[in-house]
Amino acid sequence: MTRYIRRTLVVLTAVLAVLAPSVAAQAAASKADVIRSWTQTSASSYNAWNAARLNHGPWASYNFDWSTDSCSSSPDNPLGFHFDLSCRRHDFGYRNYKAIGAFDANKARVDSAFHADLQRVCDTYNRLLQPPCDALAWIYYQAVKNFGSLAAVKQADIDHARELMPAAH
Repeated sequence: MTRYIRRTLVVLTAVLAVLAPSVAAQAAASKADVIRSWTQTSASSYNAWNAARLNHGPWASYNFDWSTDSCSSSPDNPLGFHFDLSCRRHDFGYRNYKAIGAFDANKARVDSAFHADLQRVCDTYNRLLQPPCDALAWIYYQAVKNFGSLAAVKQADIDHARELMPAAH
């Protein structure tokens, strides 16, 4: 019985040690600080944003805009590459920076984070599928960087990436 109690206390202590700094950080962080932390190019920034996306509760007091049109009028998963969540995080950055009046100062970083997210998606595919995925990631990034929207992505761009696909796919 003592062994069970000890294990339970160890697990509870570990959970509290992980949660306590997070809760304290949430309480102390400004809305701009949280948005900034969730719009960096790193995988850890993406993972923190995605965890919050899946559980809005702890963040409700910030009144974030979680709405999205995914990849706008461009395919969310062009040629089967899963770009949807990258587009959702990009929307989050654009919409929330606009809401706090800090869009112009942060657009370039949000766009760079979008490109990093897309590259991480492409890295999950085998080496034969990476060239077309990377080509589409570059096209999607250039569209948001230069035009602020994926509406600039044309079917011809996707067709060109399709030409890079291995014949067996």
